[in-house]
Amino acid sequence: MSEISRRSVLTLGAALGLTGVLAPQAAWSWSPARSVLGTGSGTDPQWVWDDDIDRIMAAVTDAGQVPAVNTAIAPWVNNNHPLPAGLPPELSAWLAQSVTMPAWADAAKIRRAADFNRRMDIYLFMVYGIGGGIMSTVIPREAKSVYWSKGGADMQDRAAKTFTFGYDLGDVNAFDPSGQFVVTANKTRMVHATVRHILPKSPYWKAVADEQIPISNSDILVTFHSTGTFAHKKLKEWGVKMTAADEEAFLHSWQLALHFLGVRDEYIPATWADAHAQADQILTPKLAWTPEGQELAEVLLGLTAQIDLGVTRGFLNEFVRYQLGDDIGDWLGLTRDYVSKAFIKTGWPLYIKVRDGLIPVAPASFYVFDKLLKGIAMAFLNKGSSGQTTPITIPDMNRPGV
Repeated sequence: MSEISRRSVLTLGAALGLTGVLAPQAAWSWSPARSVLGTGSGTDPQWVWDDDIDRIMAAVTDAGQVPAVNTAIAPWVNNNHPLPAGLPPELSAWLAQSVTMPAWADAAKIRRAADFNRRMDIYLFMVYGIGGGIMSTVIPREAKSVYWSKGGADMQDRAAKTFTFGYDLGDVNAFDPSGQFVVTANKTRMVHATVRHILPKSPYWKAVADEQIPISNSDILVTFHSTGTFAHKKLKEWGVKMTAADEEAFLHSWQLALHFLGVRDEYIPATWADAHAQADQILTPKLAWTPEGQELAEVLLGLTAQIDLGVTRGFLNEFVRYQLGDDIGDWLGLTRDYVSKAFIKTGWPLYIKVRDGLIPVAPASFYVFDKLLKGIAMAFLNKGSSGQTTPITIPDMNRPGV
């Protein structure tokens, strides 16, 4: 690592007079009446973690059992697979209850969400990959936690595991017995619990963090808004064809995802209007530049540019700007390519119209975007290997410092 631990932690957002993570934040005011549960304590989710699994994984880590747990969970992939043998009894008992569907799960919405995700997969790859993926680098807490954890030292592997989560959630069988998302979410939840235990031991993270324990319920909700809520916003802005029932089903898949990640039901938005209102409070005001985020963004875009996407790095930079705006593009120092900007501005709406059947003949720009999107999917699908995703494993250390 170069100079990152010695740089100023003053955010560019603060320097520009924009709202940043170091600026005073409004008190939590989102009502639990707007949640899937419809009621709740009203406690600020930044002070809520995942107590039971946090305690269990702390014990697993301190006992040196992480390698054995990783070996045990490796063949546990499909939702209908039996729970892994050879786990510590308390962890096994916890998993037995954590893989059950909540009472409010709706089978009809799950089926509709599966079809919606199938039809929207190209758009979602674009939003989750180039949009939400880069937005995560200007979410200060997330950028710092990712950077200083073990995953930050190998961002292609880290991105591939994040892609696995999104890929399994979007799969047509995500919540079915033959699907994999329930298992993937529980493995991710175990990872989060482990990071909560070991990351606070990193002097490098402690030097820049504004929290004592990472990955609170609030932090997970922020990540949801930078992916799911952001995707909903972009699909609406782009005029992608979807019915109200489609939108509701898409949200339901994310509601279940949040539940399986350990977010309390009282914080899970009941409607998209509720989700956007929550995002306005806990995501938008906190976007800001950090040195960790700057390096992560450059690594992610660099990895993407290495794949044969049929476009230049300048084109990628402009697509980031197209989705996230010039403020974020400027924070990250994304070099301008005005030819690509014009191409995207005119070509992307046409691409959507072709895919939605509103234009009978595909223009030349269609094939550029088609190759780009397929390339992005392949870039992080098991590090470029077709048809496979990257297994999620429990970390046993933080990022080495300098």
